[in-house]
Amino acid sequence: MPTFTVHAPPRESETGSNPDRFVFVRDGFHFWAFALAPLWMLRHRLWLVLALYLTLSGALAVALFAIGAPGPARWVIALLLGLLTGFEAASLRRWTYARRGWNTLGMVVADDDELAERRFFADWLARAPDTAPAAPAFARPVRRGAPSASDIIGLFPEPGGGR
Repeated sequence: MPTFTVHAPPRESETGSNPDRFVFVRDGFHFWAFALAPLWMLRHRLWLVLALYLTLSGALAVALFAIGAPGPARWVIALLLGLLTGFEAASLRRWTYARRGWNTLGMVVADDDELAERRFFADWLARAPDTAPAAPAFARPVRRGAPSASDIIGLFPEPGGGR
């Protein structure tokens, strides 16, 4: 099951960061960072990472050309650089957020982004009951005792009734 880290932007005011701007970063291999690394970096606004990637890949290309490496060796090295980028993509995003002053709020284990958000915010509200919205003025009705036969609601008001 994937693990997500939760990042909040720097505090904008005394009330804290807007939860709508929290970012969930999934650990693991990122295929699009492997396949299209520069475009993936542009999409996630990783400017410094993109500059370092282009510098490194350019230096590798020049070095391989200078030593006269054959085509398959160049291809294997490009593949290895892509794999490294795919496996370290989440770390590169976390490093960029930390460099920009974002706070790491915690981590969540969930199957997908939506479930991670639900679990994180449920736990976040449970830990800070003072910041949770006030309970509504009405409450759910409380059943006292076992249900009776007259409590059936639906299209067939009697158990075993005809259809």
